[in-house]
Amino acid sequence: MNGIVIAIVVLLLVLIGLGIRIVPQGYVFVIERLGRYHQTLGPGFHVIIPVIDRVSKKVSLKEQVADFPPQDVITKDNVIMKIDTVVYFKVQDPKLYAYGAERPILALENLTATTLRNLVGELELDQTLTSRDSINARMQGILDEATDPWGIKVGRVELKNIIPPEEIQRSMEKQMKAERDRRETLLEAEGHKQASITRAEGDKQALVLKAEAERDAAIARATGQAESIRLVYEAEAKGIEMLKNASIDEKVLQIKKLEALEKMGNGRATKIVVPTDLAQAASDLTFKTEMLGFGNNTPIENSDTENA
Repeated sequence: MNGIVIAIVVLLLVLIGLGIRIVPQGYVFVIERLGRYHQTLGPGFHVIIPVIDRVSKKVSLKEQVADFPPQDVITKDNVIMKIDTVVYFKVQDPKLYAYGAERPILALENLTATTLRNLVGELELDQTLTSRDSINARMQGILDEATDPWGIKVGRVELKNIIPPEEIQRSMEKQMKAERDRRETLLEAEGHKQASITRAEGDKQALVLKAEAERDAAIARATGQAESIRLVYEAEAKGIEMLKNASIDEKVLQIKKLEALEKMGNGRATKIVVPTDLAQAASDLTFKTEMLGFGNNTPIENSDTENA
């Protein structure tokens, strides 16, 4: 009897354990009852009826990334190349995701490849290489609309790699190298041009500064000469004024004239023009000297002088 009770208790505990479901954050469980859809369990603690209820599918609500392998596509100008795509999507309706398609990820991959072939087939090679954003946007709109019955929301589509044939790759590399060389040449020419302009501006500025310096120096020299002349004339005027204020008589002036004549005679001049008044004064001075007894003094020889 005790064994039966224990067995019943163990069975009840097992059934209770089977009926407990804990759904983690970011996931939902699709529950079927007797083979039919019953409910969707969100994150948290739940109890279901063992045996009668079962978890049909565990669905992630987080954004998922599907990186599909490269697909062979043909452009409008008959160029075969490989393109691989990356699709970002989220499960919007867990019930549709569980029952809308048998293998929704595989269905999404095939739909992506078909859509890509259709879009690239309308474009030429150059357009395909330069229209990634346009292709991405068009594919996202088409896939998002087509996957609504599957409960999938396509958020973004990216063309990961576009691989053209090898001969086209070599041609593109040569073209890119030629373009880089052209840009390098243009940059060097522009650099030489800017350097020439800078040197010319520097030479011009140097000439301007030199001219300004010479002008300032000339002005300074002229100002100095003018100041010097002014000071000389002021000194002469002061000297004349001082002589005038000293009330010098005629005899002192004659003595000064004789001293000046003496200085002139001490030079190398062989002929001196003596003013008449100085000659007369010299004669009078000689006569007075002889009368006073200084007869040995040599008089001024008039043979080497001329009266003015």
